[in-house]
Amino acid sequence: MAKFRKRLMSVVMVSAMLFSTAACSSQNESGEAEPQDKEVSTEKNKVTFTDISLDVRGNQKPTQAQSDEVNHTLNDTYLEDLYDETIPNDYSAYPYKKDVTLDVWMPANPNIPDMNKQVVQKQVEQLTGIKVNFITPPVGQEADAFTLMISSGELPDIIIDPERYPGGLEAGLNDGAYLDLTDLMKTNAPNYSAWRNSDETRRKTTVTDTGKLLGFYGIAPYSEWTWFGTLIKKEALEKTGLDVPTTIEEWHTFLKKCKEVGYAEPLNYGSSYGQVFTGIINGAYGVWDWTFLDVNGKVAWGPAQPKAKEYLTTMQQWNKEGLLNRDWATADFNQRMASAISDKTAVMMDSPDTMWSYWKQQNDIDFVGALNPVLNKGDQSATTYKNFKRTGTTAAITTQCEDVEAAMAWLDFNYSKKGWEILNYGEYGTVHLIDENGKPYFHEDSYIYKDPDGQPVATTLLKYRMHSWPAIRDEHNSNPLIVAKGSYSGDIRKEWTENMDTSMAMPPITFTQEEASREAELGNQLSTLRGEYFAKIIMGELQVDAYDKFLTEAKKMGLDEFLSIHQAALDRYNQR
Repeated sequence: MAKFRKRLMSVVMVSAMLFSTAACSSQNESGEAEPQDKEVSTEKNKVTFTDISLDVRGNQKPTQAQSDEVNHTLNDTYLEDLYDETIPNDYSAYPYKKDVTLDVWMPANPNIPDMNKQVVQKQVEQLTGIKVNFITPPVGQEADAFTLMISSGELPDIIIDPERYPGGLEAGLNDGAYLDLTDLMKTNAPNYSAWRNSDETRRKTTVTDTGKLLGFYGIAPYSEWTWFGTLIKKEALEKTGLDVPTTIEEWHTFLKKCKEVGYAEPLNYGSSYGQVFTGIINGAYGVWDWTFLDVNGKVAWGPAQPKAKEYLTTMQQWNKEGLLNRDWATADFNQRMASAISDKTAVMMDSPDTMWSYWKQQNDIDFVGALNPVLNKGDQSATTYKNFKRTGTTAAITTQCEDVEAAMAWLDFNYSKKGWEILNYGEYGTVHLIDENGKPYFHEDSYIYKDPDGQPVATTLLKYRMHSWPAIRDEHNSNPLIVAKGSYSGDIRKEWTENMDTSMAMPPITFTQEEASREAELGNQLSTLRGEYFAKIIMGELQVDAYDKFLTEAKKMGLDEFLSIHQAALDRYNQR
């Protein structure tokens, strides 16, 4: 990392010189000294627009000229403020004053083989005047490609998903790979700064424990709905004649009845996809997947909780009775979806957005959602999932970035009102229109729903807009799987969110560089130990009493130290 450190010092010196220049005085016509920052502020272009809201709002058939005005200019006068906090619209940096091309590394998406041709990004490039060259490793080789890139010492200007760095962003900073943007944000990222500071949760989850700003985070206008849970084919309820189950006992009765009426493997479970530890069933016993907040607000570890044996006994019995899919220990996503649409499956544990696509849109299978089960009738259903208004992905600027101002301007556009519109809703006209109240929406002939290439919505939501990005994500209103005509996936997610207790959810804590390596080492060991023991017990290869040995080994492995690291990180988070 010596190369990184050397480069970092160089950048710090350049930054220091810039700030020194900004802080020094210049002379006015009278020969009196004036602060440089006053000159900087007056040099910025004040961007004003003609109000075109009467032409755009409610217009279902815009002319080419009207579409061009919306798509090819920064005019945002037709957009309403839809949230409690106003989305900023500082466009003074655009078009960028220099000809620059930024290299941006990002993990590949199998549905978007070439990000350099992605339509939204082409529009961002045109509006900002900043060109971008996306570097995407082959699908499935992202981890190795990232390691090779870091090891080579040759870094792009921007890295998407920079938390891949061993030890996270702070470690990347300390090793000289990433820039500390703290002192640059206010000047070079006015939209991001205004948006993240407009809400306490957004501010708290986008700053390090030491007060540093190391990246641009995806942040939402609200706490997004719970996205994962239990989904039941409507036909299974009709065939069994039973209501949506609520308790573990009712679930057992329902699954047995499903098997009797023909569902050979009624509950689609899957360890490789994470369902064994998603908190849906194990949460009923307080045996949460990983760390959680106990009743005293302290960090606890789910697999070590008192009712773990009860949970394992239940799952071992259900597996023995053939209520689970036989390949639950090995099935990947594609295998699970193939099983989901077969006559074997009655219940999935997944996202209603995903199943809206696979079940309803592609196979006309209706479904309903169920709250996480409880042990006793009347108990409060609960989940450890809670959205802290941080969503999407993160971007960091590297110490080898040749034009930091350009990199920040390119990223900052995503947090402006115009950026919010096109990143969430795509191109005006072909993809979205504006309703009478100034809110974007996907019309019936939108490319989202009627792709000229015949792609399903699960693909077009990535093809014509950005779904997970360092940006403001309007998930509830711009996720096509939620807002599609007839879709009820949003209703299910909303019901889960409003009816499940999330008081035990851990906030997004961060570790120091020293903690990070030890936490990762212990976490990997504990995860492997838990996975092996729990899977073997559920499959009947070990007796439930083997759990006692598991817990003893976990403690010997360093469970208390693991928890103390998390507690220290939580204490720091609470002090931010």
